[in-house]
Amino acid sequence: MPTIPAPARRADPAAQLRRLLNLRPQAPLRAAPAADRMLPGEQIAPGLYYTESWTPWPRGDDLVLHGIGQGEVERGRVLAFDTETTGLAGGTGTRAFMIGAADWHDGGLRLRQLLIATLAAETSMLRTFAGWLGEHTVLLSYNGKSYDRPLLTTRYRLARLADPLPACGHIDLLHPMRRRYRTVWPNCRLATAERELLGVVREDDLPGSQAPAAWLQYLRGGSAATLRRVGDHNAQDLRSLCGLLDAVADPA
Repeated sequence: MPTIPAPARRADPAAQLRRLLNLRPQAPLRAAPAADRMLPGEQIAPGLYYTESWTPWPRGDDLVLHGIGQGEVERGRVLAFDTETTGLAGGTGTRAFMIGAADWHDGGLRLRQLLIATLAAETSMLRTFAGWLGEHTVLLSYNGKSYDRPLLTTRYRLARLADPLPACGHIDLLHPMRRRYRTVWPNCRLATAERELLGVVREDDLPGSQAPAAWLQYLRGGSAATLRRVGDHNAQDLRSLCGLLDAVADPA
């Protein structure tokens, strides 16, 4: 009985094309490296992270601020604060995902930051920040009267929490800076004030305008690397705020 030849195997079209184009076989895809999800600090409530640092700051107890219309203020009552938010326009759709605060404590500057890693952690953040404020607290900010404070007031109202901010005094350094330097400096932004009065020049600083994207990227499962830079930016804002307050105080 004659042997029937086996049917010829069809050539792989993709293999033929690779040979014609002198291409090497494609290496198998490698799994993408796991995203860096590490957030600084301690998780003090589900999704709420807390960091604290302390820097020596030898200064007197009282601040004489007649030159900016504030009279005399006890240093220990001052709490500098700054928020990082999901947008720059404000309104009920904007929330703070980070609240930073700095005060003089035990002979130095204590810096505390609250960061939420989930939307559900906002109420815990607001409650914690409220616990840092007392009836004698004097808030210190840069444009906080127009932006940070109204934004937080809105978030307290939407969370159905008591708003602690109206009971506090408030020093907003943007306004004295404008009165003194609007015709001297090109602008009165915080970065300009800290450079001109404190000699602070930021290197590799993340612009505040990029903070919303950094937080949203993290919520979507991305890396925390840029979000950590937001924390560094916020911390420098607070240190500069406190330095500028000393800079505008009346000479001893």
